[in-house]
Amino acid sequence: MLRIRGKVQGVGFRPFVWQLAQQLTLTGDVCNDSAGVLVRLTSAADAFMTQLHAHCPPLARIDSVEQSAMQWETLPQDFTIRHSDSSSMDTQIVPDAATCPDCLRELNDPNDRRYRYPFINCTHCGPRFTIINAMPYDRPNTVMAAFPLCPACEKEYRNPMDRRFHAQPVACQDCGPHIEWHGEQKLEHDDALKAAVTALKAGKIVAIKGLGGFHLAVDARNDAAVSRLRRRKHRPTKPLAVMLPDSGGLPADVVAQLNTPAAPIVLMAKSNLPDLSEFIAPHLFEVGVMLPANPLQHLLMQGFGAPLVMTSGNLNGKPPAITNQQAREELADIADGWLLHNRDIVQRMDDSVVRANGEMLRRARGFVPDALPLPPGFAALPPILALGADLKNTFCLLRGNQAVLSQHLGDLSEDGVEQQWHKARTLMCEAYDFTPEHIVIDAHPGYHSARIGREMDLPVSSVLHHHAHAVACLAEHLWPLDGDDVIALTLDGIGYGENDQLWGGECLRVNYQECEHLGGLPAVALPGGDLAARQPWRNLLAHCLTFLPDWQQYPETAIVREQNWPLLATAIARGINSPAASSAGRLFDAAAAALNCAPLQQSYEGEAACRFEALASLSGACLHPVTLPLVEGKLDMATFWQQWMNWHDCAPARAWAFHDALAKGFADLARSHARRLSINTLVFSGGVLHNTLMRERFAHHLADFNLLFPTLLPAGDGALALGQALVAAARISLPSQG
Repeated sequence: MLRIRGKVQGVGFRPFVWQLAQQLTLTGDVCNDSAGVLVRLTSAADAFMTQLHAHCPPLARIDSVEQSAMQWETLPQDFTIRHSDSSSMDTQIVPDAATCPDCLRELNDPNDRRYRYPFINCTHCGPRFTIINAMPYDRPNTVMAAFPLCPACEKEYRNPMDRRFHAQPVACQDCGPHIEWHGEQKLEHDDALKAAVTALKAGKIVAIKGLGGFHLAVDARNDAAVSRLRRRKHRPTKPLAVMLPDSGGLPADVVAQLNTPAAPIVLMAKSNLPDLSEFIAPHLFEVGVMLPANPLQHLLMQGFGAPLVMTSGNLNGKPPAITNQQAREELADIADGWLLHNRDIVQRMDDSVVRANGEMLRRARGFVPDALPLPPGFAALPPILALGADLKNTFCLLRGNQAVLSQHLGDLSEDGVEQQWHKARTLMCEAYDFTPEHIVIDAHPGYHSARIGREMDLPVSSVLHHHAHAVACLAEHLWPLDGDDVIALTLDGIGYGENDQLWGGECLRVNYQECEHLGGLPAVALPGGDLAARQPWRNLLAHCLTFLPDWQQYPETAIVREQNWPLLATAIARGINSPAASSAGRLFDAAAAALNCAPLQQSYEGEAACRFEALASLSGACLHPVTLPLVEGKLDMATFWQQWMNWHDCAPARAWAFHDALAKGFADLARSHARRLSINTLVFSGGVLHNTLMRERFAHHLADFNLLFPTLLPAGDGALALGQALVAAARISLPSQG
């Protein structure tokens, strides 16, 4: 008997096993059950085991195969597929997967019975997690229960030799979902698709229902149309993702990411796409591109034949719509028409975002809910639920020897996001038969996520924000539970630190249980509290008042002098609504304001820092006099600011020098503590680490150390819940060292 664990349900694994058994003339049976796939054979399985690993289905992954002896009551005469055992779930759910080559070929074959059918799929592709109501993953437990199979689909579904054997979303024009157009008139099927294409070619905005939510689409080459979308959506400058008809002419590393089953948005240089509207990603050097990820998108792009903006279908400050009624109501003042369908979405699932090198920025469609292996030493853990942060929120289920990180859910303070959060948590816990025994929250007492955790009537522990950041990166690199200490550089906007301090630019000694603060940026006032995160000039004022006594003489401070700064200066001096924070994010805001590349009011998080990095990218490496020296073990920001303000080169060179000097200063700080403590491994985390130039300069200045950067998981708050869970697990596993 073989117990196969891993990603083995909903991926065509049982028919693969059945076909393999037929080839090897083996007898026995196979079924899905609570732990994965169970194979029972009447004879030795050596050849079977070899073939099992060599020819695994494309969406499957075998984590382990356990062999044990068994006694048959009656020896079978052939090999069969048994019905699923509906007991508790302990296997992995498969993420939604982009349309496979075989289905795409059939979609465009006039002789195929699914020609131009917008919901074509098979065991190698299509919706999975977004349509599941319960486990095991069988059709009655999905939204496809509403679409009884026609005889032709039923035959495919029951035939182990067919690519659609037990493909739960299988359907066709005769029995499956269909599309509708709602605009000036109501149309169905291919007429609906043609109406949507006509509207897009006329420069109109179309709301399109996908696998995990809605997109708002518009011609990406049409300045007027893109501007209209921005105006109606109240999204003045935040970059818009673009869907391309094909990958022709794109760099090979970008194409490699686009063509994975996850089909994420991939960031690439705007210079490679000169025909796009200048309003797609203003003031930035990158643009996010994607390819069609489902059959409806393939048909739409074939009809339109040019790039389309594909941005989230939501009102500003609300989560993306997932029902037809919600989309019709909430997007009524944005969209000119709606391309809908009648297959329900159970789980909202945003598009994932990566860079061409695989660095993950937002982890959702195509990756969630893949389980993550835990580092060596973590095993037999009780069920722990970690709730993450308030921004870029994800939560984490941790049990046994694996963790499941939820999809990106966004800002918990936004109307409707918390409701979607509860829905996602409920489904994930039910699907994995997961009942938490311990809750982990961020140390910040004012977080929505912390409030939710305290209301759950379970034991609760808190973890420092930046400790969780560092541990998430350690976990990605499978750093052992009993591994040596590391030096962590954690750079972000703000997080709760020791003694009620607000951190954001720290050097720490870290292991899974402990976090010792070694130094970092000096704390600077946040004038106006939360307003400082939205108005970069406030941070420039705070840094000037702290480090530049003669700041008013510099032309770079004009933006501050144009505001009512004396009132804020008085508030800072008196400590009124001006908490101090060692924030790297606010430091970037201040520098961006000084070079006049930051807006007076940011329209999205990190806008000033993104513009600042884009400005630096125009320079390239240059010699400069700017330093961030260590004085008595502390970063000397006064020298840093004075040297930078008095170096009168072009703005791009000054932006590059700022990045380089900041990285060098932190590198020197980390090096001094690493040598003192005999540590050779450095870990990097926090949202600032999504800045590619900072990564590059850290790698340059610390090349003689073992450097661990986040890649498979986001550097920012999107992986924070995993770090929280593992800190709590380590303290449970090794309480004597806590």
